[in-house]
Amino acid sequence: MNCEFAETTVHGYFDGELDAVRSAEFERHLERCVECQRTLESMESLRTRIRHADLSERASPALRDRIRKDLAGTPEKAAPRRVFHPGRFLVPAFGLAAAGLMIALGLGWIQRSSRTTQITAELVDAHVRSLQPGHLADVQSTDQHTVKPWFDGKLDFIPSVSDYAEQGFPLTGGRLDVIDGHTVAAMSYGRRKHIINLFVWPAARESLPDTSGSRQGYNWMAWRAGEMQFCLVSDVSAGDLGELKRLMLAR
Repeated sequence: MNCEFAETTVHGYFDGELDAVRSAEFERHLERCVECQRTLESMESLRTRIRHADLSERASPALRDRIRKDLAGTPEKAAPRRVFHPGRFLVPAFGLAAAGLMIALGLGWIQRSSRTTQITAELVDAHVRSLQPGHLADVQSTDQHTVKPWFDGKLDFIPSVSDYAEQGFPLTGGRLDVIDGHTVAAMSYGRRKHIINLFVWPAARESLPDTSGSRQGYNWMAWRAGEMQFCLVSDVSAGDLGELKRLMLAR
């Protein structure tokens, strides 16, 4: 039987991308999982072969000498003197400012996109981890009035808990989880023998854009409502996640 950790977590562990809690949990799993042990050994072997492989070639002395001569023999052209005329450089200056703004916006978008990828990867890992025996719920109950009070005193915020059994999404329980080094609330719902995890935390801590996607066969859907961040993760269809999201936003 294939181990899901070998597909979802072992690469992050190998690259040192897991936090302390997830690393410790995976190491405990690693002690008894032969498949993950073999995967790690294979990755380490591959990295060792790449390090020792002669995949680069040094430039020849003749090439280095030619480059040095070309650099030494290129005279620096004196910059032409420019006389300032009011308004003459308005368009170029504006163009440079616009280019700088575009670069800044582009870098900001890349950073946000990378951050979103990292957080959603952790959320998918947390969902997969919850499917292991005994990990899905710290409090097992279909009663929202039992699950919500259980979180009191365990978090610095109070998550909203609702049951949608009549709409086909029964509440099955709740637990604490760790995302990006912070403790978050996690509620689990059923959907035709599948599990859906809802993760909730204060948006001021780490906000995701209202978006959705898929990773390793799992769909996720994130949105912000008020001061809270929400994210659904499951192997059910994106349509099912969208339906559950609409039910939650209607409350």
